[in-house]
Amino acid sequence: MTDIFIEGGRTLVDGALVETSLRTSGRDIGALDAEQGRAALHIDAGGLLVLPGIIDLHGDAFERQMMPRPGVDFPTDVALIDSDRQAIANGITTVFHGTTWSWEPGLRSAENARKLLDAIEALRPQLAADTRFHLRHETHNLDAEAEIIQWLGEGRIDLFAFNDHSNVKPKKRNQLAERAGLSLEAVNDMLDRVVARRPEVPASIARLAAAARAVNIRMLSHDDNSPAMRQEFRALGATIAEFPVNEETARDAAAAGDFIVFGAPNVVRGGSHTGWTRASDMIAHGLCSVLASDYYYPAQLLAAFRLAGDGILPLTKAWDLISSAPARAAGLADRGVLAAGRRADIIVVDDKVPLRPRIIAVIAAGRLVHLADANCLVHSLAPRKTVAAA
Repeated sequence: MTDIFIEGGRTLVDGALVETSLRTSGRDIGALDAEQGRAALHIDAGGLLVLPGIIDLHGDAFERQMMPRPGVDFPTDVALIDSDRQAIANGITTVFHGTTWSWEPGLRSAENARKLLDAIEALRPQLAADTRFHLRHETHNLDAEAEIIQWLGEGRIDLFAFNDHSNVKPKKRNQLAERAGLSLEAVNDMLDRVVARRPEVPASIARLAAAARAVNIRMLSHDDNSPAMRQEFRALGATIAEFPVNEETARDAAAAGDFIVFGAPNVVRGGSHTGWTRASDMIAHGLCSVLASDYYYPAQLLAAFRLAGDGILPLTKAWDLISSAPARAAGLADRGVLAAGRRADIIVVDDKVPLRPRIIAVIAAGRLVHLADANCLVHSLAPRKTVAAA
């Protein structure tokens, strides 16, 4: 593996931007305030930002690569490879693919969940981002319980979330019908059958949570709508609150020290597409600790600069929401900050145009995996091979 020397950037170190240089050593950061030493690749970061790689706890934009239009499917491996390119190009070096296993057929079916997990495991060595499996379990999908417990025991799940989208409003049923490949009448019949089993759900949730706790898998609850709901999931060990739908619930989560996840697109767009909580307001009130890409890979990078540009947080604090905090939430102690001995996940960013940062280079686990401007490459010090005279 080629060691890399990054010279002269405004580098995020210990919560401040300082002009320094760093050198990688294999998969890790070798030293800060470093001399070039034996590094064979030299990146001139003068005038640029050098930041920890982005960590995305919840992203399902890969679904658009799997099904770009309703009823139009592409192979899972093709979709994953394309999603990997998109994530890396937007500075995401650790990605948790939020895979919904629902009671519906089609895109969020059991078959697709199995195919996606198998593909992630098979392709992981060739993907540039550290790619992990975030299973979003629909709690009314009771028939999946035994298989999910088996996956948890086998260590195949990296994050485990509880979702409940069984209460589908009439105006969203057409969207569900398109995604599942069903008629509206068939969707209505399916939802009736799903809701009829609701009394069985709490016991199933408890069994699944116990299985996740037994193997130390971090758990999340999705769309908590009240402090009571958050408290119930916290008692089961789900200490990450994803997208609490109101401030009261977010305050309960914050008071208990839970991680609170909102969507970065909410920040970039200035509000939720569902009409729920404004993430920027929650951040201003100290009620958000993590921003996720949600459904749009460029959003985390853009959101950090939007927060800084709007005066809500300085960039150094905004960057914590997409790097060090998600690392802590996921239990990844080896990344999220730039420090000697940490994983060398590093991005170089041109911030000259306000609110429109441009990724110049991405290093993931010590490898240069994306380069948008070759002019920042200075030279190589790799020893040249000599050919003996005949």
